This record gives sequence, structure tokens and C-alpha cells, in this order.
Amino acid sequence: MITLKEVITKKELKAFVKFPFEIYKGSPYWVPPIISQEMEVFNKETNPVFMDADANLFVALKNNKIVGRIAVIINKLDLKQSNNKVRFGWFDTIDDVEVSRALLEKVNAIGKKNNLEYMEGPIGFSNLDKVGALTEGYDQMGSMITWYNYPYYVEHLLNLGMVQEKEYQENKFPFANVKPEFFYRINNLVKKRYGLRPLNFTKTKDMLPYVDQMFDLFNKSYSELSSFVEITEVQKAYFKKKFISFINPEFIKFVMDEDDNMVAFAVVMPSFAEALQKANGKLFPLGFYHLLKAKKECKTVSFYLIGVDPKYKNKGVTAIIFNEYYETLKPMGIENCIRTPELEENFASHQIWKHFESTTYKRRKTFRKDLV
Repeated sequence: MITLKEVITKKELKAFVKFPFEIYKGSPYWVPPIISQEMEVFNKETNPVFMDADANLFVALKNNKIVGRIAVIINKLDLKQSNNKVRFGWFDTIDDVEVSRALLEKVNAIGKKNNLEYMEGPIGFSNLDKVGALTEGYDQMGSMITWYNYPYYVEHLLNLGMVQEKEYQENKFPFANVKPEFFYRINNLVKKRYGLRPLNFTKTKDMLPYVDQMFDLFNKSYSELSSFVEITEVQKAYFKKKFISFINPEFIKFVMDEDDNMVAFAVVMPSFAEALQKANGKLFPLGFYHLLKAKKECKTVSFYLIGVDPKYKNKGVTAIIFNEYYETLKPMGIENCIRTPELEENFASHQIWKHFESTTYKRRKTFRKDLV
């Protein structure tokens, strides 16, 4: 007998967050989140995403034991763009298709109640959240910005009548593949032709005054993608406080024009995967130490975001960004570079990496189903 229980109390939320620790215990590929930070995501008092979204969390119970979980999300910004969908994320289950059925039926019910047309998932609240169920690369290390899942997750979704909606690829390349001759000359030409200059930082406080411009440019440069949801003014302040200060300032690059307007940006993050595995969900007593150590001594980095003003697309501006990163990362002895999930349809993004001989090592998909 499978029953669903809505998550209401802080104790129930903690059990919701900790459930994957049981599913993936002993997995060398799963990267656990920090429990306190994951709980903060669903704090409606502090996370401004709830100004534009609603979320209901549920756990599935069998013999009074949690056997599945799901977050049912309605993003009001989606509705403004005529995306009449109910989202679902934080989807985890034992290998029992009836558990998945019960969880997805709840998504269907909430979507119908709100007069929506279809469900899609796994996805979060916005483009900055984790996305997609892993469909290839189950034997590859996960990351702090992606969900991991076993193959049976996808089998459940397909058996329950869901179909592919979007596909994403994850790519990597060794730093040794980076050949500066491919971008050094173009970097100089583009800077001279368009009057552009790079901005580099060694201190977070010097970078912070430019972060709002970066988020504005993110909204502008990603708006054409089918998955796009705008970052609001309140969310900018939240992300700035929560995330920016934890990224090495050397790993954030801006390109400015002669009038000090930002025309491109990029964010690279150290790989915290192994550090998070050692922390096992806890910052104390040693989790924080492992994360700081990874930040200072990382040999693998993730290219998290790259954005270019549409007016400067196909004009070689990314050559400036790559040149600056080469100058920053080479002395640090970086060995591997990872590209975070990119939509298969985002051909512009794929094109800028053509000289790096990247290998696609993971794929993931979101799935959809019309509400009945």
C-alpha cells in the first residue's frame, strides 16, 4: 500500500531532503547536497523564488517508510509566457514503478486543479536549478549542479506514458586540449574592432558592483531558449548573496564596451564533487574544510555559464573570454574542464567550443505528459 504525505514541518522537510542519501548510499557517482542548503531552497520566508512560484513537496510511504519523493512546482513566470505546465523536480524513488505512478499522479492532480495543460520534469524553479533525468553516463561522477539517478528512473517515466521534451548534453575536455592560437589573435582583433576590454578580479568586493549587469545580460542572452524563465530583481540579490561570494573571483570574467556596458560574461566554478562526497551532506565538523580545500586546490573546473549580448553574437567575443581564462587557469595547473548541461538545440553554445575537442560523456532529458 503506497500513500502520499505532504511535507509540512521542518522535520518532514529534513526527511524529504535526506531520502536520496539512502537511495544512493555507497554510490561512487552520486554527489550529495549540503542538507542545510537544500532545506533553505524550500524556505518560503527567505527564497524569493516563492514570490513567483508555488511548490508542494510530497513523500511516498510504504509500510511507514519513505520510498519516494517529489516537488510539484508552478512557476507563474511560465504562465506569463504561455507555458501552461506544472513542473516536477527533486524526483527520487525506489525501483517500484507504482511509487513513481503515485508521485506523478499527484503532479497531474495539482496541474489539473490549476487548469494547466501538461507536466514536465525533472526540472527546478528556473534555469539556474538542476535539470533533467540522466539517460547516459551513469558510470560518471555527478556534480553539485546536476541530479544523478539510476537507469530505472527513466524506465519508470517511459512506462508511465511520458515522452521526451528536451535533451541536454554534458561535455568535458582536458585542459591540454586548449590551444591558445585558436583564440589569441581573434581576441586582439575583436577588442580593437569593437572597443572591448576584459574585466578580471582578485577580490569579490570589486566584482560585486557588476553582478546585477551580469544577471541582466543572462536574461537577455538566454531569453530565446525554450526553457527560459527570467531572473527577477529580488532573485538577483538573493543569488548574489548566496552564491557569488563562494566562487573564486578569478573565475568570473566580464567583457565591457567603451561605455562600460557589459557585452559578455562567463562563470567558472571549481569542481566540488569529491569534496561534497566527503562532506556527506554536512558542513560541520569537516565539510566546510573539504569545500574550502577544493576551492583553493581544484584541478577540475566547470564552465557554468557563458552569456553574450545578442548584438555581439558571432563576432568572436568569446575569444576574449577564453583568452582570459587561459591566462588564469594555466598557472593554476588545471587539468580538466567540464561543461555543464547544454540544450541540444543550443547550437550557438556548441559552436563556441568547436576547437576544444570536447567529449560528450553524459546526456539527460526532461519528460512531459499531457494532463488527464
